[in-house]
Amino acid sequence: QVQLVESGGGLVQAGGSLRLSCAASGRIFSGYVMGWFRQAPGKAREFVAAVMWSGTPTYYADSVKGRFIISRDNAKNTMYLQMNGLKPEDTAVYFCAASYILTRTDSASQYQYWGQGTQVTVSS
Repeated sequence: QVQLVESGGGLVQAGGSLRLSCAASGRIFSGYVMGWFRQAPGKAREFVAAVMWSGTPTYYADSVKGRFIISRDNAKNTMYLQMNGLKPEDTAVYFCAASYILTRTDSASQYQYWGQGTQVTVSS
C-alpha cells in the first residue's frame, strides 16, 4: 500500500505560480510511476503530468506543456508540480497518483493509488 497526501493548493491570480507537493508513505516510493491529474467541477478527471521512477522521462498534457514542471525526490518520498503562468482554466482539484505497473501514463484507470486532492483556484 502507498498513502499519498497532496499540499500546496490555494488561490492565485492569473499569471501566478503555485507548487504542489505529494508526500508518499508506505511501500517503496522509488518503484512507482507518479502522476498528477486534475478534475474541474462537472468535468472528467484529466491527466496533467507524469514522471518515471528515476525522474525521467516526464510527460505532460498539451494544455500544460511549457508551463508546468513535474519532478520527484525519491530520498524524500515526495513528488512536485511547479505550476507557472496559471490560467483560470487550470482551476480544479489536483490529485497525485502512483502506479507500479502501467502501459499508459495518461490513463487514470492504470494508477492504483490516489491522494485526496488539493484545490487550485486561479482568478482572472
